[in-house]
Amino acid sequence: MKTKSYIGLLLIVAMLIPIQAVSAKKKIEKEVSDRELWAGVLYQMAAPVLSSMSEGKLQENMLVELSPTWDGRDKRVTYMECFGRLMSGLAPWLSLPDDDSLEGKQRKQLREWALKSYAQAVDPESKDYLLWRNEGQPLVDAAYVAESFLRGYDALWLPLDSVTKQRFITEFTQLRRVDPPYTNWLLFSSTVECFLRKAGAQADNYRITSALRKVDEWYVGDGWYSDGPGFAFDYYNSFVLHPMYVECLEVMTNGGKNKIWNVSGGDFAKAMKRMQRFGMILERFISPEGAFPVFGRSITYRTGTLQPLAMLAWREWLPKELPNGQVRAAMTAVIKRMFGDNRNFNEKGFLTLGFNGSQPKISDWYTNNGSLYMASLAFLPLGLPADHPFWTDAHQAWTSKKAWDGEDFPKDHAFYE
Repeated sequence: MKTKSYIGLLLIVAMLIPIQAVSAKKKIEKEVSDRELWAGVLYQMAAPVLSSMSEGKLQENMLVELSPTWDGRDKRVTYMECFGRLMSGLAPWLSLPDDDSLEGKQRKQLREWALKSYAQAVDPESKDYLLWRNEGQPLVDAAYVAESFLRGYDALWLPLDSVTKQRFITEFTQLRRVDPPYTNWLLFSSTVECFLRKAGAQADNYRITSALRKVDEWYVGDGWYSDGPGFAFDYYNSFVLHPMYVECLEVMTNGGKNKIWNVSGGDFAKAMKRMQRFGMILERFISPEGAFPVFGRSITYRTGTLQPLAMLAWREWLPKELPNGQVRAAMTAVIKRMFGDNRNFNEKGFLTLGFNGSQPKISDWYTNNGSLYMASLAFLPLGLPADHPFWTDAHQAWTSKKAWDGEDFPKDHAFYE
């Protein structure tokens, strides 16, 4: 992005994030709504990526950061990770109709950039043609691209020209060359194939149903799945397992209206209840100060840890134990805590390696700063219109805030099927 335009972006964002001005007599804080805060942060995250890629200049402009323990794979995986993960979180917001508000104008601009970026991603003549045909990693981020089409089908897939659509179908199909590890990666294959099915292309149903069977077998109880045969205490239930399992079941069961006759794990309603329980756990993880426990690998994905809670809100699937105003308040506290001081972006405006700031030593051997756009997955509720109860209901204290403030709060208990 050109320097002047990026400075302009920062000025716009500065209008959206709470600011303080000091007069001779007192300090005055400008109040903004929760939605303005969320939209401002997501726009700041997305604009440098999509403005560059729409012109075929992402690989030219992006300031790439690699883990100090980088495993030596082709570093061009960075651009596909950045684009795919960003679009998966951005898709619901871009699916809203245009309006004349500042948010509406920003959203329209992002959508225009995104549609051009999709075309660049699969055009072999483009400098931003992504790394579809080398390494195994592209399967992961192709799944997030496919997920963005599932989440924004009418706004992001249908408007693409026929050549671009066919190129995506070709690239998705050739990824069957990748034999996924016996972990959450099975859902990456499944998500790609589910999109192909939805788009009317030829899908490999076995890659879908075998993944659904295994994830159901890996359920360990109380809303948690193991990541493969062995349980790992990390946030991969947030990053992959719950969202992609539910979305694939949604495609295969027509939103729970049908059953998959040959899949024991084909119960959409059961998967939804498990995700609701996990969402309740995530909400309780959020401290009174807007922090959450820092554990497990890929912790650099930042707010991506909240994806199941965000998805439940966006899809209007929140359980009765989680009122809209309470979830919004809790998530807003986290977004303010993590992005309020603007230290998670490098000098070119791209996310920087770390959890809250530049902390490259905590990144894993497969992590680059394109990986970190998983953070966008917390912003799915922006796909709800501004007059939805998620945004208009009164602010409510979340569970841990009530508990530590000495207020009544609901007791917790395990979820049994």
